[in-house]
Amino acid sequence: MAREESREEAARLAAELARSFGARPVDPEEKARLVGEVFARVAGRYDLMNDLMSGGVHRLWKDALVDWLVPRSGMRVLDLAGGTGDVAFRILERTDGRAGVVLADISPAMLEVGRDRALDRGWLGELVFIAADAEALPFADRRFDAVTIAFGIRNVTRIDRALAEIRRVLRPGGRFLCLEFSRVVLPWLDRLYERYAFHVLPRLGRLVLGDAASYRYLAESIRRFPDQHAFARLIEEAGLARVRFRNLSGGIAAIHSAWRL
Repeated sequence: MAREESREEAARLAAELARSFGARPVDPEEKARLVGEVFARVAGRYDLMNDLMSGGVHRLWKDALVDWLVPRSGMRVLDLAGGTGDVAFRILERTDGRAGVVLADISPAMLEVGRDRALDRGWLGELVFIAADAEALPFADRRFDAVTIAFGIRNVTRIDRALAEIRRVLRPGGRFLCLEFSRVVLPWLDRLYERYAFHVLPRLGRLVLGDAASYRYLAESIRRFPDQHAFARLIEEAGLARVRFRNLSGGIAAIHSAWRL
């Protein structure tokens, strides 16, 4: 009975997320287009805004993700929603370019920025860039040793489908690591962060990009995303096992780890 209730709750949560664009209810068929428009607007200054919004702390969070992955030479990694390349570059740096990294993203604008950054860093020949929808990945079953995603799962329309696809492309014994904004666990920090997210971020977006709406969506999507335990249940329902998470900066972000057995 408990297992059935958990499955029903996970299905309800996934359906609820598919119908929300931040705080705004939408038809799930429209959500991908709306999210795509957000990233088309912000792609050119996405990395600058990440630094401004987090005071550079996002770099430490991504380091922690790659630390937990422990990449090695010959590892085949899919960096999903890889955007401008931050995680992919870290994996290549840790392995001296000897990991096989595929960077996939649904946004052509983000992929273009990622290619330019890879060229600047001398990594273009070591990376494969693919435009791909996380809900329908164009890869064979059991292709990858690891799948990473940083600050991308929150923007997927049907998270349950994306997690099922991640499991499908992982080999048995392969690992999934997800870095995402999460639920703050310190009461005083919770209140402070709420004010920052809903008052400072939109103003920063308007000042730097002339676009407050995109960063209002960011704050709203963080608020609606499941907490650490609820997201862990979604991962388990997708058929992945040994799910664990680590809070970062008091739960502002969290890394979830799971395995395909």
